[in-house]
Amino acid sequence: MTAFGHVVDRITRGLVLLGGACVALMMLHVAAEIVLRAVLNRPLPGTITIVANYYMIVAAFAPLALLEQRNDHISVDIVSAAMPDMMRRVVEIGVRALTVAVLSLLAARTWAEALSKTDIGAAVTQGSSSIPVWPAYYVLPVGAGAMALVAAIRLIEAATPLDLGLPGKSDPIAQEHPE
Repeated sequence: MTAFGHVVDRITRGLVLLGGACVALMMLHVAAEIVLRAVLNRPLPGTITIVANYYMIVAAFAPLALLEQRNDHISVDIVSAAMPDMMRRVVEIGVRALTVAVLSLLAARTWAEALSKTDIGAAVTQGSSSIPVWPAYYVLPVGAGAMALVAAIRLIEAATPLDLGLPGKSDPIAQEHPE
């Protein structure tokens, strides 16, 4: 694995761990909420806001790059399966280029939105508490940016003979036709 691929793999795995940690924290938080509400009649303030604006956002968007790294997105290969290898390679390169473009635009736009929410100190009022939610706005641009980076690596690997050292499935066409 090249140093660059190793660094990107570490970033991807770190984001996956962050998403998993948020799922575990969400389970603990909600369980504590239920127990405290049932036993002491004292619910934890802000549980719904924290679950919806932090845990779920991080759990859903932080690990996106791993899907791209493993080429585990949902796909329907009915049309491409009938294409010759060269045509499938051209389609793969085009789809990967489009993926990089869309994810890059998504990361840039959501980064601008996160900066805007930071400037105004976005918060949600629940009961008598005001819970800041602006930090959660940075999760989507980080997740989309990491996914765009992995997609760019896969694009380079699909369009050239280079192997940038990112683990996972980088050549689905070659994997379908082993030599």
